[in-house]
Amino acid sequence: MKKMSNIDGFPTDFLWGGAVAANQCEGAWKEGGKGWCIADINRFRDDIPLSKKHNEEMTTQDVIKAMEDKEGIYPKRWGIDFYHTYKEDLKLIAGTGMKTFRTSINWARIFPNGDDSEPNEEGLKYYDSLIDTIIENGMEPLITVSHYEMPLNLTLKYTGWYSRELIDFFVKYCETLFKRYKGKVKYWILVNQINLIGHESFNHLGIAQDKVENLIEAKYQGVHNEMVACAKATEIARKVDPSMHIGMMFCDNLSYAATCKPEDVLANLKHNQMEYLYGDVLLRGKYPGYALRFFDENNIHIEFGEDDENCLRDNTADFMAISYYYTQICDATSIKSDKKTYSNPYLKASDWGWSIDPLGLRTHLNEYWDRYQVPILITENGLGAFDKIEEDGKIHDEYRIDYLRSHLQQVKEAIKDGVDVRGYYVWSPIDIISCSSSEMSKRYGLIYVDLDDYGKGSGKRILKDSYFWYQNVIKSNGEEL
Repeated sequence: MKKMSNIDGFPTDFLWGGAVAANQCEGAWKEGGKGWCIADINRFRDDIPLSKKHNEEMTTQDVIKAMEDKEGIYPKRWGIDFYHTYKEDLKLIAGTGMKTFRTSINWARIFPNGDDSEPNEEGLKYYDSLIDTIIENGMEPLITVSHYEMPLNLTLKYTGWYSRELIDFFVKYCETLFKRYKGKVKYWILVNQINLIGHESFNHLGIAQDKVENLIEAKYQGVHNEMVACAKATEIARKVDPSMHIGMMFCDNLSYAATCKPEDVLANLKHNQMEYLYGDVLLRGKYPGYALRFFDENNIHIEFGEDDENCLRDNTADFMAISYYYTQICDATSIKSDKKTYSNPYLKASDWGWSIDPLGLRTHLNEYWDRYQVPILITENGLGAFDKIEEDGKIHDEYRIDYLRSHLQQVKEAIKDGVDVRGYYVWSPIDIISCSSSEMSKRYGLIYVDLDDYGKGSGKRILKDSYFWYQNVIKSNGEEL
C-alpha cells in the first residue's frame, strides 16, 4: 500500500511572482485611444487621516464633477509611467528571478466606451508588446481582465453592472482578449476581488447611487450580472483554447468571532458566509441557501435571466485567487451595523490601520481549501509603508522583509497542511499608486520609484533591500526566508 505523505515545503514548480494593476501603474490616461475609466476619477486627498482614506460611493454628478475638475489631484492618471517604461521595469522585476507576473488590461484601452462595436487596435498593440515583454523576460503572464478600469461611459450611459447590457459588453471584451492572446496567456482572472461590493463598491461595479432606488439591492444585482458574465466568458475561453485556466478572485475578508459567545460565533459565521458567496457561485455553480435567506430577510430581489442558473452551473472556474492583507473580528452587535467587522486588539497594525496577521493567512488558506478543493494562487500580499532613502542612497525596508517572511512561513505551513497553493505574488514588485487612497507615499514595492503623491520627482528606480531578499527566496525556492 502506498504511503501517504505531505509536501515538506514549496513545490519545485511553485509560481513565485509579483502583481500590479494597470490603473495604478500605467498612467498615459489619454494616450493610445484610451477612454475614461473609473480609476481616472480616483482623487487623492491629503486632508484626511491615513486610516480613513478610501474610495467612496459616487453619484452621477460626482462623476461629472471629477471629469471636469482642473484643480484636483488624480494620481492614477499618471501612475509611474509604466505605459512608457514597462520594458525597463519588467527587466528589473525579472531580476528577482520571478517566474510569473500579474497585471491587468485596462478595459477602456480596448473598448474606450465599453459599448464600442470594434476594439481599439492601438490599445491591443500596446498589450501585445507588454505581454511579449513579460514572456521574453522569462515570466508567465497572469492577466486580470477587470481591475477597477471599467469605462466610465458604462456608468453614465447605463447603470454600471446593474445594467444587464454589461454582460454582453464584458463577454465581447473577454472574447477579444482570449482570441488575441491564445497561446500566450494561459492564466486569467476575470474580475479582481469580486466580493468587494461594500468597500471599493463604485470602483468595482460602477453603479452611481442616484441611479437606483435601493443601492444594496443594486449591488447584489450588479455582481450577479457580473458572475453570469464570468460564466459566459469561461465557456468561450474553453472553446477558444482549452488549455486556458480561468480563475475567480476573493479579497480575503474572512473574520474571527470576537468571543466564544455563541451569538458572536453565529454572527461571524453569517459574515463569512456572505464573503464565500461569490466563490460558492463561481466555483460550486449555484447560489447557496444562506444567501437566499439573506436576500429574503433584507428584501433584496435578484432578477435572473432565463438561462442564468444553467450558465453558472456549467461554467465554474478552474482555480481561486486571493488577495490577503489583514484580518478583523466580528460580533453579534457589529454585524448589525454598517461596519460589520473591526480591528483585533491582539494584533499590531500598519500606519494605515491594517492588522498584521500572518497566522490568519494559514488559517484562511485551510478554510478555502476545505470548502472548494481547487488550486489556490495568492495573487496579492504585501505591506504598505513609508519608505525613506537613507544617506547611503538605499532603502533599508527590513519591516517589509519581516512582513513578507512571516506570511511566507505560514504559506509554507499551509502547504504542509495539504493545501494546494500553486503560487505567491508579492504586491507589488515596484511602487505604484495605492488603490484605496490614491497616494504614492503608501509604498508596497520591492523597487522604489522616486515620485511623490503629486507626481513630482525624478521617476528614478532604486532596488530596495526587500528586492534582494525576495531574489534569494526565489533562488532557494522558499527554503531561505
